[in-house]
Amino acid sequence: MTGHVPFERITRPIRVLRGQRVLLDAELAALYGVATKQPDQAVRHNAGRFPEDFRFQLNCVEATELNRSQSVIGSQKHRDPRHAPSPFTEHGAIQAANVIK
Repeated sequence: MTGHVPFERITRPIRVLRGQRVLLDAELAALYGVATKQPDQAVRHNAGRFPEDFRFQLNCVEATELNRSQSVIGSQKHRDPRHAPSPFTEHGAIQAANVIK
């Protein structure tokens, strides 16, 4: 991705989960102009670069609650319903930027 990204485009999708500020994988993908699956694939292919405090999986309760949120519906409409969103912490989002091709 080239050029300047407006500050509000980065900060608007940030939410707090488990006491941490995170970006969901779909929102991170949108920021970088890639498919939603790419951040998750990047993590799988570079597992050693993503300790648990960089990215985590939502439990069933968290995923259900998140799906009820009006602000998530748009970014999740093309998601495979079998897979819960993956939240990336600040460090995880930066690391994802380094490995997304």
